[in-house]
Amino acid sequence: MDARGWDRCDVILFSGDAYIDSPFIGIAVIGRILQKHGYRVGVIGQPDVDSDVDIARLGEPKLFWGVSGGSIDSMVSNYTATKKFRNSDDYTPGGKNNKRPDRAALVYSNLIRRYFKNTVPIVLGGIEASLRRVTHYDYWSNKLRKPILFDAKADYLVYGMGENAVVALASALKAGDDPRTIRGICYIAKEPVDEYIQLPAHADTLTDKEKYIDHYNDFYNNNDPISARGLCQKVDTRYLIQNPPADYLCEEEMDAGAALSFTRELHPHHQPEGRVKCLETIKFSIMTHRGCWGECNFCAIGVHQGRTIRTRSEASIVKEARDFTKYKDFRGIISDVGGPTANMYGYECDRKLKKGTCDHMRCVDTQRLCKMMPVDHSRNIEMLRKVRVVPGVRKAFVASGVRYDLIIADKNHGYSYLKEMVRHHISGQMKVAPEHTKQQVLELMGKPGKQTLIDFKKMYDRLNCEAGKKQYLTYYLIAAHPGCKDKDMHELKRFATQELNINPEQAQVFTPTPGTYSSVMYYTEMEPKTRKKIFVEKDTRRKEKQKEIVVKLKIRTVLI
Repeated sequence: MDARGWDRCDVILFSGDAYIDSPFIGIAVIGRILQKHGYRVGVIGQPDVDSDVDIARLGEPKLFWGVSGGSIDSMVSNYTATKKFRNSDDYTPGGKNNKRPDRAALVYSNLIRRYFKNTVPIVLGGIEASLRRVTHYDYWSNKLRKPILFDAKADYLVYGMGENAVVALASALKAGDDPRTIRGICYIAKEPVDEYIQLPAHADTLTDKEKYIDHYNDFYNNNDPISARGLCQKVDTRYLIQNPPADYLCEEEMDAGAALSFTRELHPHHQPEGRVKCLETIKFSIMTHRGCWGECNFCAIGVHQGRTIRTRSEASIVKEARDFTKYKDFRGIISDVGGPTANMYGYECDRKLKKGTCDHMRCVDTQRLCKMMPVDHSRNIEMLRKVRVVPGVRKAFVASGVRYDLIIADKNHGYSYLKEMVRHHISGQMKVAPEHTKQQVLELMGKPGKQTLIDFKKMYDRLNCEAGKKQYLTYYLIAAHPGCKDKDMHELKRFATQELNINPEQAQVFTPTPGTYSSVMYYTEMEPKTRKKIFVEKDTRRKEKQKEIVVKLKIRTVLI
């Protein structure tokens, strides 16, 4: 600040991560966007929460404090699915998990209030706040919690991918205008907004699980900027107000964001403490697009990034690959060219682009792909070809997840896309996520049927044989998802052994995270559409047993 001649920052941002200046890190993106618009921005990564040594380091901002739990929800970051504390943190220098507090957004907000009385507005953002913006099930306390604004005692919440909303908020606060009309924000009010959808009151969701399902349905169906209405929810004597979502970024705006002056390094303040592991994968990776319309019920991408794909131009992606070659530590390997789902790049439903997402059907479910979705891998193929011939690039891998059902569905270019992947973009193994194979479990997960996986594996094996390569499929599997019993895991094990010819070495126990239909099922023990009761395994030991059915633990023999 002294070197820049600043007497004061306009905005100070807090994060549960160390400050990593990368386009993959939300706080860095928001900071660079605000900087581009002329604001003086300070960032404090992983502040000490037991003193004012960090909170007061940059003084008080002129406009607002921005608070984020970090790139990962702090409770997910700190605890396993069976609630055991995690010892490592990929976003902390040195890797030891000793810097990110539980419920980081609440802790940082309270820290500001403790040392700065009657201060400028506190604004929550990031995935931790975004997925807790209305009443939500909290797995770690096993109860419904109020919208996070009430617990944090913050002033505003920016939800989703917040570039447009945070710039509009900063502009309003600078001009002295009322920011409560800005799209993409939440705030607390004494009265409801009459034209907004009235969600069931927080008190009603506590006593009636079907009211909670009603509440979540309205929340889920109002996340698209084109079709969504605003939401109101009564909490005690006041109201949570959620304005309609901010407009999605267009292709030109996506390109402009990617071109910001990121250093792609850990900030010098943190470097004496050690390296951050996440940089090994994100430093030389390219995010080609945002959003996912796969709508897996255990995934929160749809209510955070959105269910509409926003794609960067090929020219922007190729330029980023060229820029990598200017770094002294670039060895010619691009770790990933992808997005939330790598093969959704470059196409979208015309109806959705004009009218918003449908609330009566999904783009893809366990049985079929909507006929309005023009699955077309041709643009993705051309983009990958352009990236891999950039001078100085030896390999451009696609490490992001791939929807194999979309490859099978694309009769014109699916085979060619997989052929390109097999020959040029796989680092020994390709990640796919069937999650399960039992039909009733797949339906509760929102995943495609097992026959699609069988067809895909045959195609993948054939292409590897033709290419003379020995490359494998790595399968993500989930145990103890709502509706899953021990017998279903035995069937998954049988299928993996006999149909896939593998002995799975890893599987994960389902974690009920806020903002997902699977978490609604876990809490209510009901299927959200039919309201029929479903089995939910809640005993920790039996959850682990489900996992062990599929993953045989290695037993060490000790001779005495």
